Amino acid sequence: MPTSDPVADKSQFLCMYMSGHPDTLVAYAKWYGKVEGDILTAKMTAIDSKSITLKCTPKARPQDKDSLLVVVPIEPALSGYEAVKPRLLEMKALAQEGLGMLKAPKVTEFRLPFDYHPTFTTITAALVAVTFGAHFIGSWADPTSTADSPALAWALAPLWGLRSLLGGPALRFNFWAVGTVHLLESLYTGWLCYNHSTGPVLGAQYVFSTLFLGFPVWSSLRKRIQQARIDSVMKVQ
Repeated sequence: MPTSDPVADKSQFLCMYMSGHPDTLVAYAKWYGKVEGDILTAKMTAIDSKSITLKCTPKARPQDKDSLLVVVPIEPALSGYEAVKPRLLEMKALAQEGLGMLKAPKVTEFRLPFDYHPTFTTITAALVAVTFGAHFIGSWADPTSTADSPALAWALAPLWGLRSLLGGPALRFNFWAVGTVHLLESLYTGWLCYNHSTGPVLGAQYVFSTLFLGFPVWSSLRKRIQQARIDSVMKVQ
């Protein structure tokens, strides 16, 4: 039995609310609906968790009121009614940025992602450190090379044990797999930094942090950018 769409159930109310924000609807139609030419008016006629339906009046044909039907996809789909407002605000900011109506928010400070993913970030950092350490240090030094330094031998014993347990080839594969994924993630982080004007020094901090930690860094950075977009839209409403 199909389940009810929680957003579609509130469609009438949301359409009535959005009737007071025609500029936002025009931005949706122009940016997400790829409408060419100027739009005189736009109104929302329906919304569900996957799309927004708009009816627009082309400026070149004002007599053809609501003649242009535009369906704006919502990707990814809304998880519920509570997700509507922040997503619509973010979509508005992205549309206005794309149309040149609003400047992209700038990232001005470096922040490690412990505020968003404290446990996950800590575990990731530990696993990456062990992986890199077991690969590099475990292959660089062996128990016989540290015979004159008991303290160093004691410190490196866990890495030797891990290398002995898993084997050099397995650690080598794991190292290159993690390194490749983190390299791709760091390229995405660099793209975010470029689009949001971090500058070379701050951008390098985020890129190198992503090379080491991976997902937590760029995920936290993207969430901060999304929140900054929402805040900027709220200020001008």
